[in-house]
Amino acid sequence: MTNALALSLSVLVVPALCLRAVADNPVRDNTCFQIAAPYSPEVDIDADMAIVYGVNDTFPERVAVWREKGYAVGMMTGIAWGAYAEYFGAGETFKVDEVQTRSDGSLFLHGPDVGYNVPTEPYIAFMKRLAERAIDQGVKTIYFEEPEYWVKAGWSPTFKQAYETFYGEPWQAPDSSDEAQYKASKLKYKLYYDMLADVCAHVDAYASQTGTSVECAVPTHSLINYTHWQIVSPESRLLDIPQLDGYVAQVWTGTARTPINYRGVLKERTFDAAFFEYGQMLAMVRPTGRKVWFLADPVEDNPNRTWDDYKRNYECTVIASLMWPDVHRFEVMPWPERIFRGKYSDVGLESKVGERQGIAADYATQILTITNALNEMHQPDVRYDTGTRGIGVILSDTMMFQREGPGHSDWGMGHFYGQALPLLKAGVPLEPIQLENLGHGALEPYKLILLSYDGQKPPTPDCNERIAQWVEQGGALLYIGNGSDPFHDVPQWWNQNGKTKAKAYESLFARLGVAQQALDAPQAAGNGFVRVLPERPVALSMTPDGPEKVRDAVAALLKCMGEPFRTQNYLCIRRGPFVVAAALEESISDQPFTLEGEFVDLFDAALPVVKNKRVAPGEYALLYDLEWARNKGIRAKVVAAACRVRNETFKDAVFSFSARGPKNTTACARIVLPAPPSRVNATPAVDVERRWDETSATLWLSFPNSARDITFVIELETKTQSPQA
Repeated sequence: MTNALALSLSVLVVPALCLRAVADNPVRDNTCFQIAAPYSPEVDIDADMAIVYGVNDTFPERVAVWREKGYAVGMMTGIAWGAYAEYFGAGETFKVDEVQTRSDGSLFLHGPDVGYNVPTEPYIAFMKRLAERAIDQGVKTIYFEEPEYWVKAGWSPTFKQAYETFYGEPWQAPDSSDEAQYKASKLKYKLYYDMLADVCAHVDAYASQTGTSVECAVPTHSLINYTHWQIVSPESRLLDIPQLDGYVAQVWTGTARTPINYRGVLKERTFDAAFFEYGQMLAMVRPTGRKVWFLADPVEDNPNRTWDDYKRNYECTVIASLMWPDVHRFEVMPWPERIFRGKYSDVGLESKVGERQGIAADYATQILTITNALNEMHQPDVRYDTGTRGIGVILSDTMMFQREGPGHSDWGMGHFYGQALPLLKAGVPLEPIQLENLGHGALEPYKLILLSYDGQKPPTPDCNERIAQWVEQGGALLYIGNGSDPFHDVPQWWNQNGKTKAKAYESLFARLGVAQQALDAPQAAGNGFVRVLPERPVALSMTPDGPEKVRDAVAALLKCMGEPFRTQNYLCIRRGPFVVAAALEESISDQPFTLEGEFVDLFDAALPVVKNKRVAPGEYALLYDLEWARNKGIRAKVVAAACRVRNETFKDAVFSFSARGPKNTTACARIVLPAPPSRVNATPAVDVERRWDETSATLWLSFPNSARDITFVIELETKTQSPQA
């Protein structure tokens, strides 16, 4: 590889990070959902935006009806795949050459005649036409989802041609060597970046021509999940697109339940994986001013789980998402029709027994309660009860480039989880840091960082330079690795494109003056410290004492800085009145912890008032803190409800609000009031059950949702009144 070519490739992975401020958009978009089905009252969950999926002959009507029902409307479509028969053809006319292809000639398909495409100029032009049709219908945002190129692909004629055009040399089979794999993955990364840059620019220009403004966003899995599942996607590189307004973080049960190793035990750890997946998606946008929506799914793509399984994992992902209080936008669910109309088993299908059933009333109520709470998560008052904060772990998009080839990285992602899980399991809220963002202040919030070039590599020398500067200015670096990763030998900048045997970390160590001492204890480097743990992170994920080695090294670095290393077996974050808690399994203690106070339990469909909530390892809690509300002087408010609550007013001993939720579901509501109610009126009239709790000074209501606004007027008792029905 020539130096000129190396420079051109480095541009692929280090975004210039155009700092695009979020556009002045009068449309509220804190909550949204994606849906392919037409409007029906059973899925009217009353989020801010309905994202209508797929542009076809029914698209104009679907958009019109959702808008008529009061929703802002967006459009979502696949960028790498879709029901695009008008472009790809079908049967004998299917464009096989433009579909991602394995070494055995088989195609990557998302369904019959739905292939994962190789971006080409004609296909890009087709996607532009789809976007124009959406803009013509007045959508506010276009979501181009899942730019995905499979690592095991790379044998299609179209990709071979792209390879030879870009590299100026004959195509190499991606699995033939580590170098071939790295180069093929970089090209896949570039192809989807170029496509999205072109399409988003066209959306912006076409919308301007029509006198409107349309935002662009990319729903995408996390870097962690795409690496785990062996998919290449442009991830952080997309932030270099001026017209890109943000991401949807597609984290849900299906991604987060992928088994991972800890102390050599491979199993599902949904909360742990989700915590880091959401955190990595936030790390991409933090320096940029772009938006990010966090997704959670009350079911998942696999229809063969049980309702109990869906519920348990949904709670894990919701709590994991709420541990990142910088984010207040949510895709509250995908495909509400499969949630509220779908049928799944109440017993394990592995036994092949039991009939499929629709959603239980209590679970539907819980989902709607959570959905309403997500509308209120933009809270400036944030407090933490965790282990030591200010510790980060560095990740790079180059993780995706090492997933095949003779020296491929660990299938179980031990190169990441071997560093990360030991701290999270000790209650330390370890934060992912995007390596490509270091030039934009990404290291500033941290006092200690973990870094390994096992399983990933620094895309440019500037990465090592910025880390060294940060250490010299007072930061602490824990480097984990022993140089055995075969991808250190791939011809790149750190080895002068194959002319030397240098490893990717050597320029960093040279700048910091790392000596033998650093292998045994922290070594001073400028105003900071560096410690090298000369073990493969994968090995740390596989051995019983691996977590202790990581934690001991972190503790030693913090001690040098005069900082305590606090550990505990839970994470708890307060976002205004909302208390978000996770008691950790496989932690430093198996004792439950107790949240003291008076709360409304949002994970319980009945919305009970609880005192001193006890949370055992493996359990999660989402609570509304009634004491917080009282301390803030809140006299009358719906603090929890299984419906969308709007238009709250309190005047002259009368409290009123409107409520709306999907038909055939039951709403419960818990309302703080300064006095007992004397009368509760609902318009239009519905059956309302009510109970007054004197101890908490709250009113509990239960009523049927009906996909229309119900206005409640609550008259309060005065000294001269007595309660009436």
